[in-house]
Amino acid sequence: MATLVLCAHTANAQIAKIMDDSSGRQFFVNSDQPQDKFGSAKFGATKTHASIYLPAESSFRGPGRPALSIDRDGAERLVREAAERHHMDPALVRAVIETESGWNAAAKSRKGALGLMQLIPTTAVRFGVNDAFSPQQNVDAGVRYLKTLLERYNGNLDLALAAYNAGEGAVDRAHGIPAFRETREYVQKVQNAYFRPGSGRMEGMWSNPRAIRKNADPSGRIIFTND
Repeated sequence: MATLVLCAHTANAQIAKIMDDSSGRQFFVNSDQPQDKFGSAKFGATKTHASIYLPAESSFRGPGRPALSIDRDGAERLVREAAERHHMDPALVRAVIETESGWNAAAKSRKGALGLMQLIPTTAVRFGVNDAFSPQQNVDAGVRYLKTLLERYNGNLDLALAAYNAGEGAVDRAHGIPAFRETREYVQKVQNAYFRPGSGRMEGMWSNPRAIRKNADPSGRIIFTND
């Protein structure tokens, strides 16, 4: 659970300190947060280009991480660079980030998934990440993991997304998308974001298996289907 403490504010913005009670990690969020009648910050409505500030950290095991700050534009740049590096469609990466964390570099789920692409610790270790809250490391590892899943399932986007959410073992045991409501909704949400008009996706990469198609039967009757 995270505790929110307002540190300072100006007429145009507020700096909020978020303390992760389980790890003691502190995050400073620069965004315009609406307040309730008691003056407490409300979660939910944040500006599209809100900045996330992560303070410097030291470590007894070696060099720590310097302070960093990233906004939506900076995160978009990391996505484009990682997608180009690993030959992936940046629109798909954006759709995953939108669904996973809502572009919050400091996001932490109840299950311990971290950062923009919500890497679980074992996945972070698997792809050589030493700081899952580092946007650059997080995005690069998430893109590599997504590419690995697409290769594992021969380009089947449904199965790759299901595995990103539920794990490869769950997909393999189910021989398809597991019958978890969360996973099925996740696959749908990512694809909705990816295939919506204006997403910038690369044409011809994947077809939308859930797209509505218009056909005519032998009698000339028009039929709409997503089968």
